[in-house]
Amino acid sequence: MAATAGPQVPASDVPVSGIPVLDLGPYRAGEPGALEALAVRLRHAQENVGFFVIVDHGVPQARIDAAFESARRFHALPLDAKLALKANEHNIGYLPFKGSTTRSSKVNVNTKPNLNEALFVKRDLGPDHPDVLAGKRYKAPNQWPLEGTLPGFRRDVVAYCDAMEALAKSLLPVYARALDLPAGWFDQAFDLPMYTLRMTHYPPVPEAEVEDNQFAIAPHTDSGFLTLLAQSDIPGLAIRLPDGTWVEPPPIPGSFVVNTGDLAHRWTNERFLSTPHRVIHRTPRDRYAVPFFFDCSYDHVMECIPTCTNPDNPPKFPPTTYPEYQLWFGSRNYAHIAPKAGEPMAAG
Repeated sequence: MAATAGPQVPASDVPVSGIPVLDLGPYRAGEPGALEALAVRLRHAQENVGFFVIVDHGVPQARIDAAFESARRFHALPLDAKLALKANEHNIGYLPFKGSTTRSSKVNVNTKPNLNEALFVKRDLGPDHPDVLAGKRYKAPNQWPLEGTLPGFRRDVVAYCDAMEALAKSLLPVYARALDLPAGWFDQAFDLPMYTLRMTHYPPVPEAEVEDNQFAIAPHTDSGFLTLLAQSDIPGLAIRLPDGTWVEPPPIPGSFVVNTGDLAHRWTNERFLSTPHRVIHRTPRDRYAVPFFFDCSYDHVMECIPTCTNPDNPPKFPPTTYPEYQLWFGSRNYAHIAPKAGEPMAAG
């Protein structure tokens, strides 16, 4: 479906970088007309950029600070302690430095490993959870440091995931209205969302040790529905605009950078952009990032959204589910993820 005509986005919402800034304050306060006004701005951002920044989002700064501190504390552990939690087939656990090569990029042939290490955390399920007992892919207990190693770590990480899940779910009515759908259209699809927190460490790497075509994170698009990224105090993230220009998001303290992932791009029949981005880290300081990847419920079938197709614009992708697509994406980018015999996997 072609972009819907509607009110124009105020120029003040689009800074010099070209990345729109959306104020959630009026919407969160329930002001009359705020949902529709915010949906207009979100639609513009998603159809023209694929990224935006949110302010007045309601997440306490102390919660954000605790997430960054948790990332710092974890990556300060001895390597042996981290390797004891090495990422498994569910993509839960520790990914060592240079442990991944981003091979799914549409804008760059990435052949060199990424210059970062990371801890992946998902919803904190117990070993007796029915989905864990059933052996469902991506449904497994998290891998936590040994009890007493990092006091308060698990508590703070789970609390941050809870806050990010609540924030992401609060945006769903805005996404629905931006797509000309009833405000509650996504409620069933996100009844029990899947999510992943990636606690990333970018250590300083001397320029002489960085190979050609090597990045802290190589150019890529995210795989899921949307990503929430608390802004770091050290720059490095760059976004590739549709005209090919690389720009950095406006550095607004306490804000979140938000972007569409590949699953939303597919679900909206390419109406919402999944925009490439990368990280280049060239400062002598350690840099940390805590992106939160948010997706629909495990078994929900994502087929073309009705307002994104018509007889002249048929669906471009077959229906898929979260585990099917993530298995395809993960097996291309992470050596520790591989499909099992008979396990369904979506086409890219």
